[in-house]
Amino acid sequence: MRRSVIPTIAHRLAILCYVVFALFPLFWLLKVSVTPNDLLYSEGVRMWPSRTTWEHYAFVLQHSDFPTFFKNSLIVSASTAITVTICASLSGYALSRFTFRAKYWIVALMLLTQMFPLVMLVAPIFKILTPLHLTNSLTGLVIVYTAFNVPFATFLMQSFFDGIPKDLEEAAMIDGATQFTAFRQIILPLTLPGIAATLGFVFTAAWSELLFALMLINGNQAATFPVGLLTFVSKFSVDFGQMMAAGVMALIPAGLFFLLIQRYLVQGLTAGAVKG
Repeated sequence: MRRSVIPTIAHRLAILCYVVFALFPLFWLLKVSVTPNDLLYSEGVRMWPSRTTWEHYAFVLQHSDFPTFFKNSLIVSASTAITVTICASLSGYALSRFTFRAKYWIVALMLLTQMFPLVMLVAPIFKILTPLHLTNSLTGLVIVYTAFNVPFATFLMQSFFDGIPKDLEEAAMIDGATQFTAFRQIILPLTLPGIAATLGFVFTAAWSELLFALMLINGNQAATFPVGLLTFVSKFSVDFGQMMAAGVMALIPAGLFFLLIQRYLVQGLTAGAVKG
């Protein structure tokens, strides 16, 4: 009994330490966001300030362009996540179920696109988008984010499709369904966990992306949230309270998004779909 209890306690303590380690930056983010400016440096390092304030949140919402940044990021992230998931679902299904000429060359090319550092691609992409008037545009950002996320999302969806037995489609086609009908009515519902995982990954990647948003956007009207955080950094100082308040509010959409899709992330793929 004692030998079995000790590993269990050690395991729980290890998990607790990891959770504390992972959540501590978020706690510190919240702590700084409610700390008045006059106490931010005078009190030193404390787990919680002696006095709290909501003035940083009020300033960010009422006297800054954060609502515009927030709206732009929401539009770009949601559009990118939906577009990438649709493209990745179709292409992942094709790679999983069909054999066609140049299939492996296409896969190799998609893998090759993931090997280049993003920094070296900024100038060519800017050169391509400028004649098309897609710089300083949310549409341009969606196109760029979609292009960079589709390959990885395709491989992610392919792995989910590979885990679904082909017998399900064959049984549906024997009953008179077309290939697309079997895909839409049988396979897609079984891949809801994969779709949710892809949506979550792409939404988070687009929400937090800074490099292309900084290089392709000029001005606050089309700036996204990561670029907007830089407006709280002036030449001689950094307003940490307002920056942290903006950061806390920027966590809300991502948190709500994962709260909505969590049940699809934890459910099984084909549980009960095939008997025997």
